[in-house]
Amino acid sequence: MSKDAITVKDLHISYRTLKGFSIKKSLLKMKMSKAEVFEAVRGVTFSVEKGKILGIIGKNGSGKSTMLRSIAGIFSPDSGTIDLHGNSVSLLSIGVGFQNKLTGYENIFLSGMLLGFSEKEIKERVDEIIEFSELGKFIYKPVSSYSSGMYSKLAFSITAILETDIMLIDEVFSVGDVKFKQKSYNKMKELISDENRTVVIVSHSLGTLKELCNEVLWLHDGKIKQIGEPEKVIAAYEEFMKKD
Repeated sequence: MSKDAITVKDLHISYRTLKGFSIKKSLLKMKMSKAEVFEAVRGVTFSVEKGKILGIIGKNGSGKSTMLRSIAGIFSPDSGTIDLHGNSVSLLSIGVGFQNKLTGYENIFLSGMLLGFSEKEIKERVDEIIEFSELGKFIYKPVSSYSSGMYSKLAFSITAILETDIMLIDEVFSVGDVKFKQKSYNKMKELISDENRTVVIVSHSLGTLKELCNEVLWLHDGKIKQIGEPEKVIAAYEEFMKKD
């Protein structure tokens, strides 16, 4: 009997946005425009079996990254439930999780502890993380001084070396320079080939999802439009996007 690693039930996530906000008008009238509610994820229900790889597709603004961050515990849902069944989880997403005033070295420990690793466990792997990142002496510089490529390399290296039961991957298959892209892609394939690791990938790279995933979920306007075999779902999505 298979066991689920992730169970999402009737998930709803909303944002409050300001429509037509003007600082000048606000100062003159001493009031702000009314906040509007945008529901990014609307009643999503699905599960992922332990050891499986789920791809998530959909056009920009469909709720993919919002849902991934909710599963990672960054966003709290307005309603619905997310059950990780006691599994540890990490989110690999560029631009999430670093303190810019801290050095890369310090951020390794901060990120590792947030993932649930002890200081001892991080110390045992820190040299491997630094070596994989190829940052050299810059690892002791503040992250605020990093280029986007350096930032991406460090983020990928931490998640790749500090392995968790569940990996959530948000558009990171183009990390760094050409050489590092290939190295990171090979490392990712190695990580997700572990039959005990569960992976959820958000990507616009449909070819990559066809190659790696057991199942694909198509989100549209915050709802599941289709879920099933990668070839079938991706073919339907491509046909839909031609018409859109």
